Formats: sequence, C-alpha cells, structure tokens
Amino acid sequence: MGAQWKTKHKMDAANARGRIFTKLAKEIMVAARNGADPSMNAKLRSAIEAAKKASMPKDTLERAIKKGAGLLDGPVNYETVVYEGFAPHQVPVIVECLTDNKNRSAQSMRILFRKGQLGSSGSVSWDFKHLGQIEAVPTSADADMELAAIEAGAQDFEQGEDGEVIFLTESTDLDAVAKALPEFGYDVHSAKLVYRANNPVSLDDTARAEVEAFLDAIDNDDDVQNVYVGLA
Repeated sequence: MGAQWKTKHKMDAANARGRIFTKLAKEIMVAARNGADPSMNAKLRSAIEAAKKASMPKDTLERAIKKGAGLLDGPVNYETVVYEGFAPHQVPVIVECLTDNKNRSAQSMRILFRKGQLGSSGSVSWDFKHLGQIEAVPTSADADMELAAIEAGAQDFEQGEDGEVIFLTESTDLDAVAKALPEFGYDVHSAKLVYRANNPVSLDDTARAEVEAFLDAIDNDDDVQNVYVGLA
C-alpha cells in the first residue's frame, strides 16, 4: 500500500501536515476541473473526504475547489505522470507525480533514482494490481464487513490498523462500491485507485532502512503525489 513504509517519527509534525495539505489540495484542484459540485463529481467527492479526514482548514479546501474549477487565478495545469523503477535491493517502486512541469519532474526522478534504478513504462507495473481502495469505518457495532463487501460489490476486504476496514474493488467499480457501503453500515473516509504489489520483497532491518531512506527522499519531492512499493 502506498506509504506503509513510512515511520512516523521521521518528520516534524507541522511540516508533515503542510506537505499533506499541499498534496490533497492538488488532488482537489485536478478533480474540480470536472465540476465543483461533489455530488456530481465522484473524484472530487473522494478528494474532499480525504481532506476532511486530514483536518484541512475549510478555507484551504474551498480555495482549492474554486481554483481547480477555474474560478480563481486562472486554469490549473497539473497532470499525472507515472514513473517505475527499483529502490535499492531490487524493490519495485511506482511513483505518481502530479506536476505542472514534466521536464522538472523527470529531472528530479533521474536524480532521486540514482541510488536505485529508474525503469521504463511497464518495467515493474506488471507485478502490481491497479485497483480501487476504500477506507471506511463502521457506523454501528453490528456492521458486518464481509456482508458489506459482498453486497456492495467489493472484491476483497481487510481490517485496518485503526479500526477502519479496507475494501478492495475492481478499478472500474470504485465509485459504485463507495456509494453503496453506507447502506451496509460503513462511513467512507477515502476512495482512490492504488497499486498493490503481487510479490512484495522481504528485507532484513539494515536493507529495509536503506530502502526507506530512498523512499522518503522520493516522497519529499514537491511533485510526488503517491509512492507504491513492493515491500513486505
């Protein structure tokens, strides 16, 4: 899963929160290009839910929506660019950038991957599943995650670390499942497309620390939106 490799003590909390807000705002702006009404825009609705979960200030959220919809400061020119390669010890990595300058992002990735190996398109994505991932929490004690998954149309589910349930879907079913889950006792906190490794690599502590340092450096780049890694 995207950032399961992170260790919580590595960043100052304020800086980490600011970086999270920046990434969430970019997602909101891009989603809002297809309309500023979340009830009519599933991608925007999901981005807003994620922002609220992260306690983004209301004025920051509203500004991002207006900017993305072209109501402030001109049009938004962010686009998604995906890079594939290997971290140290041949750990597969997929990096999603949301950038307004592809040349800048490409140069950054070439530098950041010097301690690993930057690959071509398809070099590692064949070993990942591209699927929908929904984080939801039960709204009642008798909510049944297995029944909810079956009835809502999810492919699989698993218990999260903080009481939430992770529902996994086909990429094309993400929005439909997210809309259905509240009927079966679950409040959806986020819904997004992710990459999950088919064959995650296991490492000893020393090698894992080296890979984590590599991933932290990539994640800290301003253009990087999501990092997916095949690390057990």
